[in-house]
Amino acid sequence: MARNYRREYDTYQGLPEQIKKRDMRSAARRKLMKEGKVHKGDGKDVAHVKALDKGGSNGDGLRVESKSPFPLPIS
Repeated sequence: MARNYRREYDTYQGLPEQIKKRDMRSAARRKLMKEGKVHKGDGKDVAHVKALDKGGSNGDGLRVESKSPFPLPIS
């Protein structure tokens, strides 16, 4: 059975809570790009010191990590 991307977006990715988390992840990456710590295509991940699903935010701190060989699904 083929993956139904429309249904996946409607039931998970399109929820206001998930949109907010995605915006926070994007803003974190943009912030570190502006500071010159990461660049497009550099193979680095930007991580929150306190994970978003544990109540973290961009103000809690960010760190640059090597790209994981086993990426976790976006939450």
